[in-house]
Amino acid sequence: MAILVSKDTRVVIQGITGKAARFHLPLMQAYGTQIVAGVTPGRGGDTVDGVAVFDSVGSAVANTGCNVSLIFVPAPFAADAILEAADGGVDLVVCLTEGIPVLDMLRVKRILAQKDTRLLGPNTPGILAPGPRVKVGILPDMVFTPGPIGVISRSGTLTYEAVAQLTELGLGQSAAMGIGGDPIIGYNFIELLAEFEADPETEGIVLIGEIGGNQEELAAEYIKKHVTKPVTAFIAGKTAPKSRRMGHAGAVITGGKGTAKDKIAALEAAGIAVAPTPADIGRTMKEAMK
Repeated sequence: MAILVSKDTRVVIQGITGKAARFHLPLMQAYGTQIVAGVTPGRGGDTVDGVAVFDSVGSAVANTGCNVSLIFVPAPFAADAILEAADGGVDLVVCLTEGIPVLDMLRVKRILAQKDTRLLGPNTPGILAPGPRVKVGILPDMVFTPGPIGVISRSGTLTYEAVAQLTELGLGQSAAMGIGGDPIIGYNFIELLAEFEADPETEGIVLIGEIGGNQEELAAEYIKKHVTKPVTAFIAGKTAPKSRRMGHAGAVITGGKGTAKDKIAALEAAGIAVAPTPADIGRTMKEAMK
């Protein structure tokens, strides 16, 4: 079992005729993901690697029963693509696009609050569930193996590093996903912690955070009150200077808040073991599972 995706996941790719989508499409297909449709306005009737292209998500849903949308759409148009997917009736939107304007995402968040469609991202590498062999995004599937550990991360690259370490130590994954590094995102740490806590096949959780915002502090409080499974963490950005963005648009310390020190203190106060370096993420989880 996995969270958010399953063996019944049927994916539509918005922006399927673009270069990035064309590159990653066969990799997802090779892993086992059911890519059943693509969308590029004006290209309806075309095919890409055997996948039918439609002019709209609504048409793709009606013809193929797709229930998850993966967005490879440039930032100026990505917000409208998310809303089109929601209007089309998919259950989950995975938006890889980085740098969507903040005002656009404010509009998206307000509208999605009135709909059943959930959003992962933007600026996420996606989600991968090794058990049902479903990859929706760009995660490197060769480092994954089925198992009991859930991984939630604000960093794409650190997601891959954590998963590789877990696999090397014999700890497979139930699912792993990046929540995205932009200032305004869909799924947050708390929502995904709740999903993993409710998943009977997840026995432990790795949480990877970074400077900026207060998601990690809120997650620490939630874990203390509501999560019964072992949770370990890593926080990136210990040496980041104040008021300077580090990698992600959301990774900036402002007003003295959102520092790595504050986040680590909050996590440790909640009884969560925090890995001192990226190289210790897997080892820290293995110790917590004993």
